[in-house]
Amino acid sequence: MNKLRKLYCRTFQTVFKIALPFLPYRKPKIIKSIKGIPEILKKHGKNSVLIITDAGIRELGLTRRLEQTLSANDIKYAVYDKTVANPTTTNVDEAAERYVSEGCCAIIGFGGGSSMDCAKAVGARISKPRQPLSKMKGILKVHKKLPLLIAIPTTAGTGSETTLAAVITDAETRHKYAINDFPLIPRYAVLDPKVTVSLPPFVTATTGMDALTHAVEAYIGNSTTHGTRKDALLAVKLIFENLDNAYENGSDIDARRNMLKASFYAGCAFTKSYVGYVHAVAHSLSGQYNVPHGLANAVLLPFVLDAYGSSIHKKLHRLATEAGIANKDTPPVEAAKKFITAIAEMKNRFQIGDTISEIKEEDIPKLSHYADKEANPLYPVPVLMNAKELEQFYYLLME
Repeated sequence: MNKLRKLYCRTFQTVFKIALPFLPYRKPKIIKSIKGIPEILKKHGKNSVLIITDAGIRELGLTRRLEQTLSANDIKYAVYDKTVANPTTTNVDEAAERYVSEGCCAIIGFGGGSSMDCAKAVGARISKPRQPLSKMKGILKVHKKLPLLIAIPTTAGTGSETTLAAVITDAETRHKYAINDFPLIPRYAVLDPKVTVSLPPFVTATTGMDALTHAVEAYIGNSTTHGTRKDALLAVKLIFENLDNAYENGSDIDARRNMLKASFYAGCAFTKSYVGYVHAVAHSLSGQYNVPHGLANAVLLPFVLDAYGSSIHKKLHRLATEAGIANKDTPPVEAAKKFITAIAEMKNRFQIGDTISEIKEEDIPKLSHYADKEANPLYPVPVLMNAKELEQFYYLLME
């Protein structure tokens, strides 16, 4: 990246960092069980909700306990279950129409990051019915208060229940973009481990590594605060202590609960401190080829950390210490290597490869352009890279 553009990026990021204490960030209030939702709805005077989820979750019966709880408390509900893995503008428009036609006054996002992102975007469309989502992409373009939004994560990874972002794919162009604004932060997050126990091992692994990516990228970036560093460190510690157990024994409630906490704290960290090039490249792959976001992050993470080089050795030393794979006396370069190696070994245990077969060489310039556009100047990455420099990661992932 040339010097002038680097100066622009770093100036932009510095301004945002200075503004952090003055921006209206908030953490969602935590509800420990689905059974606590009716009380919240009644407290806010809401008697009709739209549940936004996907067909797989509905077929598994995961929403049944929520539906029974709402019915038992005389709360009307409608269900939109057509959300796809990378939610599209079509999903959002269909769900918004359902919200209006059913006379709903609150939204529950039930599922992984896709369902929660769809729910947030639906809230944005409801609050601004005359404006297309494409006009809201970027930063601080929603402005208006959303309907009451409750997030119920069924995976411990995306952190969407804590964030101000909704990532949506244009149904026509397949371009994936983020909408970022404070009203998108859910009012409540339901961290109920019972809804995660049936998650398959591979999805448990990739979503768990998604949470790890959030925590690591937030921690190594240049816009951290005391609070985000604390949240990221706690998330990394919980993931290294619990992800293997959740993967090997899905019915381990303690491991599932701790992974939900890890995802929540990682989400709190990156909401303020942002992510980096792992996410930018992963988003382009998800948008173009529908590669699951957590899988793309997991595959990419050690490659991008390695590319950052010595600029992050001290920070990776701290993360390695928290993860229990190094100590304070370990030289930073050695601790950093141990941390990256531990992630690679984690991938191997979870049968996550080092390649993404869908990548086509002729697509790489376009994909790297999308990643560059997403990341620069917003993400306060340790080392700045332009589109040409980002191409290296796509080539590394080709079979």
